[in-house]
Amino acid sequence: MNEKYLEKFYNYLSLERNYSEHTVNSYIREIKKFLKFNKKSFNNITDKDLTKYLNSYKNITGRTRSHKISILKSFFYLLLREEIIINNPALNLTVPKTTKNIPDILSLEEVSSLLDFEVKTPYNARDKAILELLYSSGLRVSELLNLEISNIDLHDCLIRVMGKGKKERIIPLGDYAIDALKVYLNDYRPSINIKNSNYAFLNKNGTKLSRQAIFKTIKLQAIKKGIKKNISPHTLRHTFASHLLKNGADLRIIQELLGHENLSTTQVYTHITKDELKKEYEEIHPRN
Repeated sequence: MNEKYLEKFYNYLSLERNYSEHTVNSYIREIKKFLKFNKKSFNNITDKDLTKYLNSYKNITGRTRSHKISILKSFFYLLLREEIIINNPALNLTVPKTTKNIPDILSLEEVSSLLDFEVKTPYNARDKAILELLYSSGLRVSELLNLEISNIDLHDCLIRVMGKGKKERIIPLGDYAIDALKVYLNDYRPSINIKNSNYAFLNKNGTKLSRQAIFKTIKLQAIKKGIKKNISPHTLRHTFASHLLKNGADLRIIQELLGHENLSTTQVYTHITKDELKKEYEEIHPRN
């Protein structure tokens, strides 16, 4: 019975909300957890049942709790709209206020070290192209994984990206990223493209690279270079934005490049710059 409603929810998220496959699946997993926790029929579920479920997670952050509430609200909104329930038990759930954490970023020296390695194999070439591209473009991991050959323009130094909400954007690339992509795509990728895939970045089986592989690549490279920060693909996205802002880029340009729907999301990077400015001031001012 529940499968029918989960399918409705799946279609609503993917077709109406234009969410990515990764996001849709995470929403479905969350609702499955709730339905396993609460065995009541939909019309008998109350706000207390939802609160009880949320409180069963003892050590989650405010951000995670907010995410769970958003998913529950979306699900019960759909059930109400489809007249499956009479009252929406999620209507009065309050989303806790969360402070936007300032993300970790790398210094220019750390970036240079991370991206400096010799290319000897197709996989070295692929990994170097990935790291250069992440820093040059600020791509999300999902955007990188779904990037196809036809969306890379080496001549005009651009890539065409399908971002969140299936919104397309065009991102220029720097010389280092273009050079790394040329080496990988022209000299090495043909030898691993055994399944004639359209995806740019492939694993040893000739299929699309996984998220886990990207995370592993970056972490191993950071360890090799002695970088102590806990970095991820998103660290390079944060670093990309922070370095642009520090060098005078307009916030709205950065918003466009990152594919942020709201400028407020991009404004977190202004805090990084302010913190760096304060630190530098404290180090050089004679009255400090």
